Amino acid sequence: MSIEDAARKPLPAPDADTAAFWRGLQEGKLLLQHCSRCRHVQYYQQATCRQCGGEELEHRPARGRGKVHSFSVVHRAPGPAFKADVPYAVLLVELAEGPRMISTLTGSSPADVTFDMDVELTFERASDDITLPRFRKA
Repeated sequence: MSIEDAARKPLPAPDADTAAFWRGLQEGKLLLQHCSRCRHVQYYQQATCRQCGGEELEHRPARGRGKVHSFSVVHRAPGPAFKADVPYAVLLVELAEGPRMISTLTGSSPADVTFDMDVELTFERASDDITLPRFRKA
């Protein structure tokens, strides 16, 4: 690995199961999968429902609201690409629709994060092809 590679943040690699999810983020929507068979709502995308195993999954936009279920503040960068970001807060957000997702806080200090804090979704364009979901204090 070159110095340039180490200084570049890794980006997700969409696949057949997640292509719609990443396309939705580029369009400013966080898409959750809704099972028409058992009504389970899931994040992260996959080919079958984790609840019933059904394949009748429909993508619907999330409301973009949630609460911080848990969090951790990172003070030591996991690699050179993240050195300028520390400290930053990694959040486990419980979305209004039920699923939980991991993301990071944007727009305020990690010291401001509290359990059950209301957050709202925002989008960060990381490249021409990838937009990342982030959360800010609501």
